[in-house]
Amino acid sequence: MPISDNHHYILSYYRTGEITGALFFGRLAKMMRPGPIQMDMTKHFSDEAAHAHYWTEAIRRLGREPLKLRDSYQDQYNEAIGVPVNVMETLAVTQVFERRVINAYARHERAPNLDPVIKETITKIMVDEKWHIYWIKNALTGLESEYGKDHIEETIKRYWLADKEVYANTMQEHEQRIDEIMKGKG
Repeated sequence: MPISDNHHYILSYYRTGEITGALFFGRLAKMMRPGPIQMDMTKHFSDEAAHAHYWTEAIRRLGREPLKLRDSYQDQYNEAIGVPVNVMETLAVTQVFERRVINAYARHERAPNLDPVIKETITKIMVDEKWHIYWIKNALTGLESEYGKDHIEETIKRYWLADKEVYANTMQEHEQRIDEIMKGKG
């Protein structure tokens, strides 16, 4: 039996976000000088592309085709706070965003009656997401001599506050779908 319309939409939304992340980090890595940050960013964008593929496979295994969605979570960031202007800001907003992703996936994973295909996909993706947090944290620490620890922390805080706004807007848009999923009604 195919997945519910709610799950179909939410999984397609995850997929769209992963595609958006892969494209963004791919373009950024292409513009950067070779070095440790570019190397890790290259792995990061390849992970994001793989995650989009995992969601595509999961949706198909669950009897549907992915929806073509126009906007992703990241697009709302650009509207709320603008495009980051340097590598440090990009890493800071990504650190905040990746933490949000981990929390969203962890919450979804706790949904009652969750199809094993969805759980398996989330579990596989979470391994990479945790590494994303790790490498970005280390990269930001390495940038402290250039940008200053306080400035980096202030930037992360600014993005965290913007993330709260973006998340609230996203929850308003998706609240009914997510509530049904969390009640085990899919």
